Amino acid sequence: MKNRREFLKIAGLAGAGMVVGQGQAQPADPFPYVHKQQFNMHGYAAPKLDRVRMGFIGVGSRGSGTVRRMANIEGVEIKAVCDLIPGNVKKVIEDIKGAHNPDAYSGSEDIWKEVCDRDDIDLIYIATPWDLHAPISIRSMERDKHVYTELPLATTVEECWQVVETSERTRKHCFMGSGSCHDGMSAVALNMVRQGFFGDLIHGEGNYVHDRVSDPSRWERDEDNWYSYRPWRLKENVGRNGNLYPQHGLGPVAQMMDLNYGDKMDYLVSVSSADFTMGPTLKEVAKKDSYFEPFVGLPFRGNINTTIIRTHLGRTIMLQHDISTPRPGSRFQLISGTKGIFDARARQAALSEEWLSDEEFKSLLEKFKPQISKTFEEKVKAVGGISGSRSYERVTAMDWRLIDCLRNGLPLEMDVYDGALWSVVTPLSEWSVAHQGGTVRVPDFTAGAWKTNKRGMDISLEQGGTTNLVRPKG
Repeated sequence: MKNRREFLKIAGLAGAGMVVGQGQAQPADPFPYVHKQQFNMHGYAAPKLDRVRMGFIGVGSRGSGTVRRMANIEGVEIKAVCDLIPGNVKKVIEDIKGAHNPDAYSGSEDIWKEVCDRDDIDLIYIATPWDLHAPISIRSMERDKHVYTELPLATTVEECWQVVETSERTRKHCFMGSGSCHDGMSAVALNMVRQGFFGDLIHGEGNYVHDRVSDPSRWERDEDNWYSYRPWRLKENVGRNGNLYPQHGLGPVAQMMDLNYGDKMDYLVSVSSADFTMGPTLKEVAKKDSYFEPFVGLPFRGNINTTIIRTHLGRTIMLQHDISTPRPGSRFQLISGTKGIFDARARQAALSEEWLSDEEFKSLLEKFKPQISKTFEEKVKAVGGISGSRSYERVTAMDWRLIDCLRNGLPLEMDVYDGALWSVVTPLSEWSVAHQGGTVRVPDFTAGAWKTNKRGMDISLEQGGTTNLVRPKG
């Protein structure tokens, strides 16, 4: 065996396409964009705000819960509530009456612009359909306001760049609420990563698995069932095929891998199954409710999308999106390194071929719980627990820490580059699926600053942590 090529030939691998040389195809770059960073928003601390005056745009089912939970954080003052539907605005204002007395905006598709243009608001919260997130974010920052938006930050590659450049130019934060390592098992896993428990990271997995099709109640059109009552979210699954909601599963893995501060995404590939459930379900639903007849025969996205990402340091990430098959829900899944693995869904960890015992795993969760989680739990206990029957009505550590950072004049732990990176996976995955799993390059929204950016996520809570919760009304 004189050389590697001869060895591969003898082994029968050369003819099988196993020889990779300098002529290997490079990832496609169908969205070229030249960007010179105007100002690095990573690590930027805006002037501190004693009160965080908020305006809310979009207060339907999820948005109304958002208003109620943010109203329970010290230092928040709700100044304006906006929605296309007057009844939504009236209901949520009644819910917080007394503690907050916001102005009402409704009845027009452009009424949200008036909220953005006010001069007595510091932070705009966006909970509208996806296509409005980028336009509202951009106008808000241009009107001297920080932004807290539901995911995604934007729906196209171009919009991601527009939001990034607006944030840099205005020096206003654009924070995308998403999966994070502020609390729960992902916070523990992040702390374990930083303590070197898993060695060098190799691979991570995250999902958005949330069955919205099999349950018959999803198709009963009442005001509390936003998925079918005004089904903009359902329509997002028509004519699009890719990973439409990667952020919840991706966020924690990205933070553990220090993406945007120490590593970056290089390229991804994405494939989708066919649709075996959505089309047939809509056909059956339409027989009972004529409202759904226009959906019959439409090109729904594949049931399960799988996207694989490779980073500059050679790590891999696997993401799945599935809202239309009967399988248990899953978001942050696992992180794997040279010394061990953490599986959040299975609630297990391993340092060898054997999983740790339940007792050992429970001990790890307690040992590596970071200070940020402990402090938030203390805040919750001080007010007698968190109210709200639905997850998006209950204050999260992410909500609390955002307000705490703004009040203390601290850098945000999830910045505009994170929001853009985690959101751009969707249009890139759509391109890859459309090109039979073609490899596509991921933009570097930091313009190279990832090489020197300091690590994000102050889970040790070295600064701040002074904001309290307030006891909810009732």
